[in-house]
Amino acid sequence: MSHKTLFQAIKDDHEEMYEYHDQYKRARKRNDVEAQGRWARQLTWEVARHAVGEEIVVYPLMQKHLGQRGVELANHDREEHTRVKEDLYELESLTAGSQEFDDLISKIMASLHHHNDSEEIKDLPLLEPAIGREASIEAAADFKTTKKFVPTRPHPSAPNQPPYETLVGFLAAPIDKLKDIFATFPTEREMAEAKDELKTRDHHADATQL
Repeated sequence: MSHKTLFQAIKDDHEEMYEYHDQYKRARKRNDVEAQGRWARQLTWEVARHAVGEEIVVYPLMQKHLGQRGVELANHDREEHTRVKEDLYELESLTAGSQEFDDLISKIMASLHHHNDSEEIKDLPLLEPAIGREASIEAAADFKTTKKFVPTRPHPSAPNQPPYETLVGFLAAPIDKLKDIFATFPTEREMAEAKDELKTRDHHADATQL
């Protein structure tokens, strides 16, 4: 059983997003359009899973344990999620390799960097002491489990507050089946190389940008 805290689990996800974007940028630099599409799909999928996991597990904890401040932080984060989901949904209509596609990817990542840094600097340092280490580890496990039931294509109008968010998340088909049904993802070799890079990367949240 993993003993990672909620902060560690969420930061790991943030690092995955940045790694997939780096892989996308490398594919664009070498003008590999198919690889750009694969890595953009992987990035979209990871952001979708992460967002639903937070909306089901993390934000209710913030509201429960941080009082009015927690409600404000959770609502603000949900609003940021909605904007990113809208951009990801728009990305589906664009063609990998085009300037419009790349511009929107850049916009999405700028939003995610701001959002993720805010979570690492503001939200989680408040939440973890409020719930304690044991509850944090349990929440991290719940967060990881929840992500297994997230579809690859979240509609931006899908509800993001309980109880509806829970229904949307858990009525979805298992992720492995969805990966077979929908678009092409990175190959096993590409993913293995990305995972190796993840072992050494560590993005530092920038408070000056908040």
